[in-house]
Amino acid sequence: MPRNNPKLFVISGGPGSGKTTVLMELAKLGFKPASEVARQIIQEQMQINGTALPWHDRTAYTRLMLKRSIESYLQHSRIETAMFSDRGIPDTLGYAKLIGLCDHELVEEITDACLEYRYAPIVFLAPPWKEIYETDSERKQDFDEAERTFTQVSEVYRRCGYESILLPKLTPSARAQFILDRLRRK
Repeated sequence: MPRNNPKLFVISGGPGSGKTTVLMELAKLGFKPASEVARQIIQEQMQINGTALPWHDRTAYTRLMLKRSIESYLQHSRIETAMFSDRGIPDTLGYAKLIGLCDHELVEEITDACLEYRYAPIVFLAPPWKEIYETDSERKQDFDEAERTFTQVSEVYRRCGYESILLPKLTPSARAQFILDRLRRK
């Protein structure tokens, strides 16, 4: 039976599209964010010289992303007010599709998790934005991969039954206001 968390809103999209920055703006307005687990995993793996990294053992990385995404969902399942998550469980499925993950059992497990752990029905998607895109020691994808990631993630959220709202390419504070205005209308 699905678990529903109608107050946990996902902000997703490709890497480097301003998701985390808009979450920081929402935090300034009093909305607690749920951090991105993928970046946390990369940081931890780099600190311990681990191999569960998107440029090393992608299957192990995907498995950890699923585990941590479910843990994050459960950690925030009893929230009373609106909260925003930097990505969600469907992002793991989008990543698995992007890399052509061959572990069919793991893909099925991720798909099942997408159906079991349900976020608010509206998902905010940050489109690829070349003018702000940057790489760093944890974000090694080029802009083309960022665009492909966005396409995969958009499709996965649609197939999972979420309504996607595209974030306009505005300042972080204007994007945060756009999100809050959209939620007020609903």
